[in-house]
This record gives sequence, C-alpha cells and structure tokens, in this order.
Amino acid sequence: MDKTKAVKYQRPSLARTLNQNKTLILMCVPAIIFFFVFSYMPMPGAYIAFTNFQYNKGIFGSPFIGLQNFKFLFMSGQLTLLLRNTILYNLAFIILGNVLQLTFAILLNEVQSKAYKKTTQSMMFLPYFISDVLVSLLVYNLLNYDFGFISNLVRNLGGEMPKVYQMPNAWPIIIVLVNLWKGTGYGTVVYFAAITGMDSSMMEAAQIDGANGFQRIRYITLPTLKPTVIILFLFAIGGILKGNFGLFYNLVGANSMLFNTTDIIETYVYRSMMNSFNFSQSSAVGLFQSVVGFFIVMAANAFVKHLDPEYALF
Repeated sequence: MDKTKAVKYQRPSLARTLNQNKTLILMCVPAIIFFFVFSYMPMPGAYIAFTNFQYNKGIFGSPFIGLQNFKFLFMSGQLTLLLRNTILYNLAFIILGNVLQLTFAILLNEVQSKAYKKTTQSMMFLPYFISDVLVSLLVYNLLNYDFGFISNLVRNLGGEMPKVYQMPNAWPIIIVLVNLWKGTGYGTVVYFAAITGMDSSMMEAAQIDGANGFQRIRYITLPTLKPTVIILFLFAIGGILKGNFGLFYNLVGANSMLFNTTDIIETYVYRSMMNSFNFSQSSAVGLFQSVVGFFIVMAANAFVKHLDPEYALF
C-alpha cells in the first residue's frame, strides 16, 4: 500500500507576513508610535520612586534609597480607608457602567429610525467631553444649600433641603451617578459599534424562525458581545486602584467632612504633596498602583483563560 508523505506546514516568513498585511500595519503605526513614546519611553523614569530626588542631580544621579518612599503610604494610617474607597468606587463604575452601556446599546440597536439613533448617540456622548470643573460647578449649583436649584425647588414645595455638603454618606451615590452620566454615552457607542458589526444574517434567520426581540437579544446579541464585554472588563480592572482624580477633587475639594467616604489614593497623595513637592513619594504610589493593577489583570486573564481560552487577552 502506497504511503503518502504528510506535507509539513511551513510558517510564512516575517517579510512575507509584513507584505501581506502592510495595509493593516500602516494603519497601526500611529498607535504604535503613540504608545512607544508615551508609555514605553518614560518607563525608566519609574526609577525616581527608589531615589531621594534632587533637582540638580536628576533622576539617575539622585541618591538611591530603596523602598523608603513606599513607606509614605503604608505608614500613613489611611491606607485601609483609601484602598476601600478606591476599589469600591471603581467596582461600582465598572459594573454599573457596563450594565448601563450594554443596555442602552441594545435598546438603540432595536430602534428602527436611523435619525433617532444618531441624535441619541450624539446627545449621550456629549457629557463625556465636559470638563470635570464644569461638572462640579453644575453639581454645586444643583445641591448648594443656600442657592442651589434643588434647594430652592424643595423650599418652594414647602420642604427643607438637607445640607448635602455636610453628609458624607450621600456622596458615594452622587459621585457614582455623576460618573455614570459622564461615561455611559462613550461606552454605549463602543458596544453599539460591536453590535453593528454583527452578522445580520443571524438576526434575519432568527426572525424567520419566529424568535421575538427578547429571544434575539438573549441568544444572539448578548453571546456576540461577550468577547467585547470581557476585554473591556479586563482593561478596566487593571486600573482598579487608580481613581478619577479630576472628578473626585473637583466635586469634593478640600471639604474634610466628606473625606471618610470620598477620599481616594490620588486625592490623599495630592493633598500630602501639595506643599512638599516630593516627586519620589508620589511616583512610588503611582508605581505601587501600576504593579498591583498589572498582577490583577494577569490573574483575571488567567481566570478567563481557564474558563474559555478564546476570550483571554493572551
């Protein structure tokens, strides 16, 4: 019996691969340059976290002091509070944000009017571009006890407006709502783009088979969006120890009455370094956040890979 030799697969050369995908590579060049210049080139500067930085000697000429700068945060007595606030706020932003974004994207996809879709997307996207300073001014003019819009409305209705800026327990709800108001539109557009990239033939086949709208969403739309949801979640969880400094600082400012429920790592470090300008200690805190975030992403990616390797980042 004749035996045929199996043809051994030969991996294409690098030059051939580059030539076949030159258009895609050219499209990626600006992003590659951006991340190389702003993310990889500054990495050696992390060495400042291990030095007693002196202006006249520069980063690499300053005395090396090891892990001394990291003691600033761990010995502050506020680390437990700061970690609790930072992590809980970010979990609320990630979970509630993704649920709202996914819901609005699916609802928009069910709308038949293209003009309504475009108008709604633009209106939802607009708050994302509003400065945190203007957002804080808007919140202040709504909630201020003396002349706020809501305060005057409550008084005109015969009620008494509570002093919100003296109520620490009210601010987690306010901050989460403001963050959702700002970010929901952006995330909705991302998910909506993923939905529009779906194979329309699946929807048409399901509709012919008699599937209603809820069934199409449950068995086609949501499973199709699963990879996008997981990837965005993995990206977001890497910054779980990094708070939105602009949002928190502008909304709360120096109101110490609210620090127990609103103080995060960034705002605490900013207040601590505002007079000393200790770049080494602030860099140490930033490096600590980045390293912990890296390990969290690796652990989350390993967990996803264990469940389903197709949805893992690597």
